[in-house]
Amino acid sequence: MADGSINLTNQFLIAMPGMADGTFSGAVVYLCEHTDKGALGLVINKPIDIKLKNLFEKVELTLDREDLAEQPVYFGGPVQTERGFVLHERLGADGGHYNSSLAIPGGDLEMTTSKDVLEALANGAGPKKILVTLGYSGWSAGQLEEEIGRNGWLTVDATPEIIFDTPAEDRYERALSLLGIDPRMLSGEAGHA
Repeated sequence: MADGSINLTNQFLIAMPGMADGTFSGAVVYLCEHTDKGALGLVINKPIDIKLKNLFEKVELTLDREDLAEQPVYFGGPVQTERGFVLHERLGADGGHYNSSLAIPGGDLEMTTSKDVLEALANGAGPKKILVTLGYSGWSAGQLEEEIGRNGWLTVDATPEIIFDTPAEDRYERALSLLGIDPRMLSGEAGHA
């Protein structure tokens, strides 16, 4: 990161009311990576009409874990929507290591894009807590900073409890509460004196 720049890795981006891009209206995005080259995140509060067991069937695997089978798959963002992204707790030194994982600095989380994490889950192993998205959210260099500067997003340190243990429909409000904000206090209008 260049001097004076911000690093929002392992933070939530919370869409402000009035977000111009309808894709992100009401969204909470978990930022997996933020560098001077850009940012990559996953929307964590927009479930789609696919259950994990159905996603596993599409890749010719069987998911026998009842705790996960009925979980929804999420819309992770508008980029590569045919591709799966698995956000999960980091496994200990004796745990599994996957072909394509990004360890997220500052958090005990990883984002994996390789099928081996799904195979581990199908075999009853793998991480206990997961969130699976189709697609991701990406920003080019400086784009996210510009959107934040235009009051498009609020940012706050992420907590795994909101990602994994909070019902999807409550994640926006819970993320705002980390900032001490009641969503009813937010206006979609920018202030003009």
